[in-house]
Amino acid sequence: MDAEPGLVVELADGGWVGAVTRVEKQTVELEDRHGRRRVFPLDAGFLVDGVAVRLAVPTAGPARPGQLRTASGSIAPTTTGEQARARVARAHRIVVEGRHDAELVEKVWGADLRVEGIVVEYLEGIDHLAEELRAVQPGPERRIGVLVDHLVPGSKESRIAEQVTSPHVLVVGHPFVDVWQGVKPGRLGLDAWPKIPRDIEWKHGICAALGWPHADQADIAAAWQRILGSVRDYHDLEPALLGRVEQLIDFTSSP
Repeated sequence: MDAEPGLVVELADGGWVGAVTRVEKQTVELEDRHGRRRVFPLDAGFLVDGVAVRLAVPTAGPARPGQLRTASGSIAPTTTGEQARARVARAHRIVVEGRHDAELVEKVWGADLRVEGIVVEYLEGIDHLAEELRAVQPGPERRIGVLVDHLVPGSKESRIAEQVTSPHVLVVGHPFVDVWQGVKPGRLGLDAWPKIPRDIEWKHGICAALGWPHADQADIAAAWQRILGSVRDYHDLEPALLGRVEQLIDFTSSP
């Protein structure tokens, strides 16, 4: 399996879990959820989703001197290459829950998605997923990838995801209450995101805990722009989010 940036892997002995941040000819660097990084031999034993794999240098290879990388870590196409222009949008789609999810995906993976011709749409809540799937009618030529917030056992989101049975739909999710938490707290000068009681609306609670204005929706929007503005590239996102978005891009762009 290519050691693509954002791929979440686990040492077979359980000694480390992290997302790929850099790969060289014989080594791979992994970053865990605390932001710690370690380098391992490529031929060390790894697991991906519990399955044993052998990691390899991505077929595109490491960036050569002078080559640019996109915010997701991919090698940017040259201005004269066949992939320089955005591909006409395909029927495949990646669906996220809300506007903030879509804006974060666009900021980090936008260049990759335009090359692949994959459009990102948002639902305004996972409750609308079944309705959306009935409308788009997924099939072999119209694969749908779905990114869900707070996809943990026993949650409402997990129950909705379990109802999706089409082989042309892939539903994956991260454990965070909201995609805001997918941004590493260190980017905002925090050791960790504040814990908010369940009886308080989460985003308002976060803003209140951080001393940010939160009187109305305009304040919440301003808070999100502050968070989004702190994101430079994939290094600033949690591995649990990185891996899932990369998985959806693979699902919707592969032949």
